[in-house]
Amino acid sequence: MSRRPTPDPRSRRRRLALALTPALLAVGACTDSGEPAPTSTSTPTSTPTSTPTSSSASSPTSTPPSSPAPAPVSPDDLDRATAVAAVAHLAGRIGPREGTSPAFGRAADWVEARFTALGYDVSRQRVDVPAGVSWQGAPLAAGRSANVVATPPGFDATEPHLVVGAHLDTVSQAPGAEDNASGVGVVLAVAEAVADRRTRLPVVLVAFGAEEPRGAGDALHHFGSTQYVASLTRAERGAVRAMVSLDRVGVGTVVPVGSASTSDPVQRALLEAARRAGVPTVAEADERSSDHWSFVRAGLPAARLGSTPYAGYHSAGDVPAVVAPAQLERVGRVVLAWLAPRR
Repeated sequence: MSRRPTPDPRSRRRRLALALTPALLAVGACTDSGEPAPTSTSTPTSTPTSTPTSSSASSPTSTPPSSPAPAPVSPDDLDRATAVAAVAHLAGRIGPREGTSPAFGRAADWVEARFTALGYDVSRQRVDVPAGVSWQGAPLAAGRSANVVATPPGFDATEPHLVVGAHLDTVSQAPGAEDNASGVGVVLAVAEAVADRRTRLPVVLVAFGAEEPRGAGDALHHFGSTQYVASLTRAERGAVRAMVSLDRVGVGTVVPVGSASTSDPVQRALLEAARRAGVPTVAEADERSSDHWSFVRAGLPAARLGSTPYAGYHSAGDVPAVVAPAQLERVGRVVLAWLAPRR
């Protein structure tokens, strides 16, 4: 739900882009050719020896006005309808999307199309996943998952930037509305809000593959984010100023802000951003059960939003009705306040 006092045509264009299918996008690219108007080829009637006067000389080409600088992003730029629609599609239409399954592939295609429609450069990062057991003990074969990574045009990974991510996969028996279509939905709403707004640093947006555990311990958990961090060069690691993981963010009325230790700068910055955005929070320590932990283990600053307990956790009851649109909006507002340029 947009809070802007007047309609923003760029927001309308973004929402239209999000509604387009990849096929329609392809048609639009082919039909909108934008060919220039033909130039005049008529010859002058004067003789070759005539000297043109200043009045007959061609006028100088006018310089087009420069585009205004983008406005800074604000929590009020969030459209929660984008997050709600993502939950409905991922959990309601696609359903369970274990990280190596065909359903996960369809979900990754859909998220990639959303990022692309918003103007981001999108890439897939291969994630190899070992065999293991599901949450309820059923065997899982080894397979392949993927991270869907969206960067702004012209992005340089060796320059300071922020990362906002959420895992796209589910355990094999759950539609995963809260865990974690809610997180992906807020990432998409944030991507929409910052697409034509200024942030304090460039933002990388990631839908991680294969976060859910395939056994006990870190070695069988967080495969997508572990691969993302491992793929970074030393210069790229040094450029990551902070990462935030959105995991189970659609339940409750207070936003949990988790740190892997007792406290850290990213957690404190998120709590302060929430205060500015008028969002109630609760600080949580020793939170290591989401993708931010892959960053923290590698020495990178990171924290988590979300984790309120709910009845449908990792079950067939994790359906869209579990998710509260107002809570999605609260979390999105916290993220945008955190991304906003500091005054």
